[in-house]
Amino acid sequence: MTTQNIYILAIESSCDDTAASVMLNGKILSNVVAGQSIHESYGGVVPELASRAHQQNIVPVVQQALKRANVDKKQLSAIAFTRGPGLMGSLLVGTSFAKSMAYGLNIPLIDVNHMQAHILAHFIDEDGFQKPPFPFLGMTISGGHTQIVKVNSHFDMEVIGETIDDAVGEAFDKSGKILGLGYPAGPEIDKRAKLGNPKAFKFTKPKVEGLNFSFSGLKTAILYFIQKETHANPNFIEEYLNDICASIQFTIIGILIDKLKLASKQTGINHIAIGGGVSANTGIRKALKDGEVKFGWTTYVPKFEFTTDNAAMIAIVGYLKFLEGDFAEQSVTASSRLKI
Repeated sequence: MTTQNIYILAIESSCDDTAASVMLNGKILSNVVAGQSIHESYGGVVPELASRAHQQNIVPVVQQALKRANVDKKQLSAIAFTRGPGLMGSLLVGTSFAKSMAYGLNIPLIDVNHMQAHILAHFIDEDGFQKPPFPFLGMTISGGHTQIVKVNSHFDMEVIGETIDDAVGEAFDKSGKILGLGYPAGPEIDKRAKLGNPKAFKFTKPKVEGLNFSFSGLKTAILYFIQKETHANPNFIEEYLNDICASIQFTIIGILIDKLKLASKQTGINHIAIGGGVSANTGIRKALKDGEVKFGWTTYVPKFEFTTDNAAMIAIVGYLKFLEGDFAEQSVTASSRLKI
């Protein structure tokens, strides 16, 4: 274990949340997130508005993170930032700020892959949370991504399954839009699913070879189903909303668990860790826990605040890279399509 105190300031700006975090030797001292409610009226994130809001938020968010951590910027060992993937305009704000601050303080700069960070969030030192042993299967489920990753070590990861069209979070949000729910719809569907019958309505699961996912067909099936039922009964959504939400959620979770079962069988790995915003869904968390009994899995779900886009997960990757001396040059640029 290191005897030197390593302070990492981390910045995350891949989508519509401006976030900053301060970490000391793997432990989070502060984790500040500024969301952007402006996108709600558009039913989705507007990239141009997102990057403008990041420009307004980044200085106060970083100041707040340092203040809450009770750390002076002169104590910082390095600055970590999200290089990609994400919205280019949003990434550029965080990248430019991190590069300038690291240059001004004359300390190392560390670029972080957002997708790796969702998986490595499990390695933040947090009381009551176990760290998965290598190798393990990581499932990243969010508004923009759905992947199954074989994780051999901190920085040796292999994507063994991913969506061929929409991400799982998109499936939740677009289903919600069809039902007239607000954006993002995932949390509302989750809440209503608890009050409904998951087997009230049956939706066919897409047939996709191997470990890949597809959600666009399911989304279309839900749209046609709602159009047909509301044609027969204009009050259908209102009368059966909880049952519809429960049935949609049941189907989506079934797709995820089926692929995890297959991945576990193919790799012989029974340690399953999830990350990304959709892992906050209570139905998915319950299905994973049930998997421990049914399939002999050991499952790992990060602390709620480390599931959605946040800078704590960027900080842990920054810390692990710092220990390896893996620093970025000042010439580093943001990349909207960065792969694991």
